[in-house]
Amino acid sequence: MNSEDLKLIIAEGEGLTVEFKEKYTSKIDRDIVAMANSRGGYILLGVSDDGKVIGEKLTNQMKAEISSLARNCDPHISIAKISQTGDVVAIEVSEGLEKPYSCSSGYFRRLDGMTQKMTQKEVRLIFRAAADMSFESLPCKGFSFEDVQLGKVRAFLKEAGASLKVTGANLPSFLSSLGICEGNSINNAGALMFAEDINRFIPHSETIMAAFKGVEKVHIYDRKDARTDLLSQFNAAMDFLKKQLNVRSEIYIDRREIYEIPLDALREALINALVHRDYSMRGTSIYVNIFDDRVDISNPGGLLPGVTTRNFGKESVRRNPVIADLFHRMGKVERMGTGIKRMKDLMREAGLKEPEFTSDTFFHAVFYRNPEYSLKRAGKKKVGETTQETTQETTQEKIFALLKAHPAITRRELAAKIGLSEDGVKYHLNRLKLSGRIKHVGPTKAGHWEAPK
Repeated sequence: MNSEDLKLIIAEGEGLTVEFKEKYTSKIDRDIVAMANSRGGYILLGVSDDGKVIGEKLTNQMKAEISSLARNCDPHISIAKISQTGDVVAIEVSEGLEKPYSCSSGYFRRLDGMTQKMTQKEVRLIFRAAADMSFESLPCKGFSFEDVQLGKVRAFLKEAGASLKVTGANLPSFLSSLGICEGNSINNAGALMFAEDINRFIPHSETIMAAFKGVEKVHIYDRKDARTDLLSQFNAAMDFLKKQLNVRSEIYIDRREIYEIPLDALREALINALVHRDYSMRGTSIYVNIFDDRVDISNPGGLLPGVTTRNFGKESVRRNPVIADLFHRMGKVERMGTGIKRMKDLMREAGLKEPEFTSDTFFHAVFYRNPEYSLKRAGKKKVGETTQETTQETTQEKIFALLKAHPAITRRELAAKIGLSEDGVKYHLNRLKLSGRIKHVGPTKAGHWEAPK
């Protein structure tokens, strides 16, 4: 690894294939195991969580201890390379061929940019999955660096909040650090995210959106097909939902649009569909179907073996960990295992029925529309103005006051002070952000709130 590669990796931040450590400790065997159980990657010693280079010196004793820790894992792990690059010690771990691996503290893996201990059930599922290589990890046949659209890379970096410039020259290093490229081979996950024309390589990867009159798939009055990269599919689906759903404006200090189904709940379901879809199933699509009484978001593949609708969202198992990591970097995936609860909480707080989840060949998330609204026809928005409900006004004013008094306050602390769930606090924070009254500055963990209005 040269200094330019190192700068690139640090600028991208922690993720599925990158872990920062301020200094060396013997607990690093957990990160080595996690990398081997996932896609491999780099452990950078001498770098803080926020990407600041603190510095660490590689000694012969440290090198020997790291190699010994890796050999003591079960099965043994061979470290690909340990090197000093500037003030940083870089440990390169290859993806293991005999998963799952364990160390003296147990089984670990990479999830949401962190090393996390696995449950016994998760270990069994990884044993089962290790026999088959996932579609996202397979090399995309015929796909090369020339087929990558740099505009889509820039869109990804913008969403990720990374001030990084990627050109044709450093593109291979950039893709490699994301776990989507090895040598000259780019995998299917890379093609799905950055291909200039994905239809040439994976033509069955689209999202199809449709609005129906009534409660059956009989009379369709609007349709949109998104045959493009995954981020663009997500944005297109959200735009379609906003177009079709009823909305009202609440007048308080400013004008705020409130949709009949909380957009955050639908956003969570869309991300889930894109991240958990089985992309190897030909002739299938993600479907966003809107009826008079409900919204049905479905993805091919159903649930993974061993996961049921009862424990879905609690077992941290992903069909496409690389794609999940890319969406996590863009801030669209939070802690694994919280999505289902978040969707339920948002619907309940909006006074709506909880969403229903079913699984067969497809996984379905069904959201029931607010019966108070009349049918929304052919994209025409019916906007009714009302004053904000007293309870929501009071809650948001409490949050606003706390943010002004304590800019570094966390969502958990807000929840404790106000007496809401963390998801409930998030709902009101999003409302305040959308209105422009507050904004969050800096990284998620170490940033602060500003209240310009």
